[in-house]
Amino acid sequence: MGLLERLRKEWFILGIVLVIAVARLEPAVGVKGGPLKPEITITYIAVSAIFFNSGLSLKTEELTSALMHVKLHLFVQIFTLVFFPTAIWLFLQLLSITPINEWLLKGLQTVGCMPPPVSSAVILTKAVGGNEGIVITPLLLLLFLGSSSSVPFTSIFSQLFMTVVVPLIIGQIVRRYIKDWLERRKPPFGTISSCVLLMIIYTTFCDTFANPNIDLDKFSLIIIVFIIFSVQMSFMFLTFLFSTRDNSGFTPADTVAIVFCSTHKSLTLGIPMLKIVFAGYEHLSLISVPLLIYHPAQILLGSLLVPTIKSWMVSRQKALKLTRQPKAPVKV
Repeated sequence: MGLLERLRKEWFILGIVLVIAVARLEPAVGVKGGPLKPEITITYIAVSAIFFNSGLSLKTEELTSALMHVKLHLFVQIFTLVFFPTAIWLFLQLLSITPINEWLLKGLQTVGCMPPPVSSAVILTKAVGGNEGIVITPLLLLLFLGSSSSVPFTSIFSQLFMTVVVPLIIGQIVRRYIKDWLERRKPPFGTISSCVLLMIIYTTFCDTFANPNIDLDKFSLIIIVFIIFSVQMSFMFLTFLFSTRDNSGFTPADTVAIVFCSTHKSLTLGIPMLKIVFAGYEHLSLISVPLLIYHPAQILLGSLLVPTIKSWMVSRQKALKLTRQPKAPVKV
């Protein structure tokens, strides 16, 4: 793959770096109360646009079919909603006595609370030839981290409902009327959501760089990067071991879905959620950093593992097919 093709493929990751750099150079443009008015354009319009877009792109008929895989979805949901955030929380109890930046540690917990994304887990699963599994958990952050003291719980819940649930439902309703047009034209839903997400990331870091009291030490950042890669690799290996046991009942294709969907985390849902739940936190951007690191890390690790997992799945499926074939009768 040539350099230009690689850059075109990974444009979103490059976009994250670019918008953070622009925010560093001129933070006044995107700060609260600035020319972009992010308290309105981002908090309400941009977040709603992302989930309306998700509602338009979500194929309900495929989702209904996928939900028939009850055991697979139950495993993914338990691992994603219970094991992952709980394991991270226990790990953070040990890290809390270290000199690592406390806001980056809170950011690690938010990573644990995020659901798997459509944009990476499903793509990687399809690249191998496995099945899909999508879990959404918009209120898990409130359980593990609470909320901003300046924003009451009822306000958070109502804003989540109006900017996440309502646009998603409206998107689904609209899809039913223009389904044929959408399937014929195939609008770039992923690209649209990614561009809006870059705006959200930009304004988040504008607030950070405009605040002289916020400082991020390089030691903490390096340790967080190491922890993220270690956690991701460990959990992928753990889910692989669980789903390939003799009595697990999962097919090789199920294992592929479990490995990717149980360990990948959604940046598209995560950043807007953090903007709502932690409204008023001056350290919001630091809380966002681990999720911004986790996203390219999961794409990198996933891309490296796809050939290996595909080879394993094909060989495993062939082996299972051979064991199920009836033996030819022995001629006397």
